[in-house]
Amino acid sequence: MKVFRSKRVVTPEGIRPATVHVRGEIIDAIADYEAIPAGYECIDAGEAVLMPGVVDTHVHVNEPGRTEWEGFLTATRAAASGGVTTLVDMPLNAIPPTTTAEALRKKRQEAAGQCLIDVGFWGGVVPGNTRELEGLVREGARGFKAFMCYSGVEEFPGVQEEHLQPAMMELRRLSRPLLVHAEVEAPIDAVAEQVKGMDPRSYMTYLASRPPTAEEDAIKLVSRLCRETRARTHIVHHSAATALPLIRAARAEGLPFTAETCPHYLHFAAEDIRDGATAFKCAPPIRERSNRELLWAALGEGVLELVASDHSPCTPALKKQELGDFMAAWGGISGLQLGLSVTWSGASARGFTLQQVVKWMCEAPARLAGLEHKKGRIAPGFDADLVIFEPEAKFQVDLARLQHKHKLTPYADAGLTGVVTSTYVRGQRVFHQGEHARELKGQFL
Repeated sequence: MKVFRSKRVVTPEGIRPATVHVRGEIIDAIADYEAIPAGYECIDAGEAVLMPGVVDTHVHVNEPGRTEWEGFLTATRAAASGGVTTLVDMPLNAIPPTTTAEALRKKRQEAAGQCLIDVGFWGGVVPGNTRELEGLVREGARGFKAFMCYSGVEEFPGVQEEHLQPAMMELRRLSRPLLVHAEVEAPIDAVAEQVKGMDPRSYMTYLASRPPTAEEDAIKLVSRLCRETRARTHIVHHSAATALPLIRAARAEGLPFTAETCPHYLHFAAEDIRDGATAFKCAPPIRERSNRELLWAALGEGVLELVASDHSPCTPALKKQELGDFMAAWGGISGLQLGLSVTWSGASARGFTLQQVVKWMCEAPARLAGLEHKKGRIAPGFDADLVIFEPEAKFQVDLARLQHKHKLTPYADAGLTGVVTSTYVRGQRVFHQGEHARELKGQFL
């Protein structure tokens, strides 16, 4: 039995001095600051914040099949270092992709005994696999991801309306969400010839190749299908501010429709990305500074509901750094370990509160993954997933301290605010001041 104590505990009711009583793996009670029962071990955070563990619902672990890009051991170590206590793995980039029950069983076998934190799995929707969705749910899939354009890997093809509509009907029956990469090909194809004549080392060339209309048209289509099927629909890694009115309208209509953005869209701006800096390439792209500020406003308004990392690493060779060719480089940003600090740095500078960040990065992602009864809050009956966080502390990103398999990230040397000092999963400490627990007791969700 343990008591966690802090002058600043982030509870659903507010931030206050309190003790968090933990019995086994579960929070038993939230009590007054001085309420430490006899016989309880006390972990005193002092003036540091005690907050719920981050739930990151957008992580590409890539194992099995592309484990040289990342893997469950390195990904969960990085996650714990950044205050993430639960991650949900994306279905593509692994070989085989998680589009059948057998593939999910294989992934679980590969992940067994390698996880420092708790892990869930998304399944995939691809052309022709609607009949596989029920089996994937039985095997443990929390929901399903689909691409509306080329995914970047041949094993996970994109879907058209003819594939999405029956899949969404089935997902409504199964009570599972559909997560959509909302870019369609037509606007991208329309600018392809123009882009060919531009400098591939210029970030503005890549930005021009993924116009906002690709996101706008995708959201128009998928919101219409959401209206027709009433399937729970979620837009991942939203980038284009011009499409925010479409999301706002779908939510105002009462559709089961949500959207997320990512730390890199909230932190970086296209104008600041130098030529050849391919570590910044992702899809959809990082857009202009004015676009970034509209994303922040949408978070504050609730049009965007959550922030997730979209940690999408690869081997350094695939980033084509020696060429600096944005058009040839793999698109994906490595940032799992830094998501909380990056988001808090920007949020605090704009007057947002830590309680709002907890809603975006803990509560709302847990709800998306169907884990809102046990993850994402400091409340009785919830898992004792807790993070000791120093929100005023500043640091510079040191690549040597990153736990990702590869240290290539656009956050290199960035100055950030907010340091994770300790991370607990179900009451057990998995990270403390740079050191990780030796026992790998993460569970599958």
